[in-house]
Amino acid sequence: MSDPVFFPPVEPVSLEKIAEWAEAELIRGTPGRLIAGVGPIEDADDGVLVFFDNTAYLDKLSETRAGACIIARKHVDKVPEGVAILVSKDAYRSWAKVLAQLYPDAMVPKPAGFQGISDRASIDPSAVLEEGVAVGSGVVIGAGVQIGSGTAILPNAVIGPGCTIGRDCVIGANSTLQHAILGDRVYLHPGVCIGQDGFGYAMGAGGHLKVPQVGRVVIQDNVEIGANTTIDRGANRDTIVGEGTRIDNQVQIGHNVIIGRHCVLVSQVGLSGSCSLEDFVAIGGQTGVRGHVRIGMGAQIAAVSVVGEDVPAGGRYGGTPAKPVKQWFREMAALRKLAERGGGS
Repeated sequence: MSDPVFFPPVEPVSLEKIAEWAEAELIRGTPGRLIAGVGPIEDADDGVLVFFDNTAYLDKLSETRAGACIIARKHVDKVPEGVAILVSKDAYRSWAKVLAQLYPDAMVPKPAGFQGISDRASIDPSAVLEEGVAVGSGVVIGAGVQIGSGTAILPNAVIGPGCTIGRDCVIGANSTLQHAILGDRVYLHPGVCIGQDGFGYAMGAGGHLKVPQVGRVVIQDNVEIGANTTIDRGANRDTIVGEGTRIDNQVQIGHNVIIGRHCVLVSQVGLSGSCSLEDFVAIGGQTGVRGHVRIGMGAQIAAVSVVGEDVPAGGRYGGTPAKPVKQWFREMAALRKLAERGGGS
């Protein structure tokens, strides 16, 4: 259940309205029945909405006391009597749509009601802030910065000279921006660092000579970046993050990297310099990608993999080094059999 300290209690809403929001079909229950909140399937009571999409929780579903459940049609026979049923083609997406309606403040990573410009902020006179920009205590905004209306700069963030931030963005607490251009509705969670120089050195016996990094970071519209992620500016061209991409916490993106539209990078992914991801690429957590590698459109990389060669569009790869998943699974099975034979000798 949500904590009322952080998320105000929702107004009770009818199952009919929830079905509309969820794009689901109410096949059991009274349309006018009211739901007053959401919660986990194992702890819910009669006034609570839950969802089910993972068979690992079948035992909890069979015992739930929830008021209503969003669920796929193939599982409806597992829902206890008395629990209203909303059938959805994708229960998790339906759940997300309902939560967005019930808890709109949770959609944007800033405190509810955050507004105005703190007198404890330091804003260069040459910076241009459109109407409705909110700036928190301890924020530093450098010379020539431009910030669009509706954007919130949370406490202690630092916006370096010349940066441009679009409209309705959120720059999380303790984040830093330099040499960066952000589109509209870009959300940076706390501690994100964008635009610092990339890791470039000409190494030799006489020492490691630093190579100046003279590119930028360009982040397109509707991008969300998790806490403590770092994105280096380009060396001789821009580092680019495409529209609609979602980046988890503690991801490292090197200089000159190009990330396409609607990609997903899970926690602790590392992208080496000059690698390229086409649109709709998904990479599991703790995976590393070697520099100058290209990953094709719609490819999926399993968690804890190492990608050292190009991946074709639509490829499903995993392992160290990464290879097509069918080949990877066969190799793992062969190794397991070999180990079993060795253990029995």
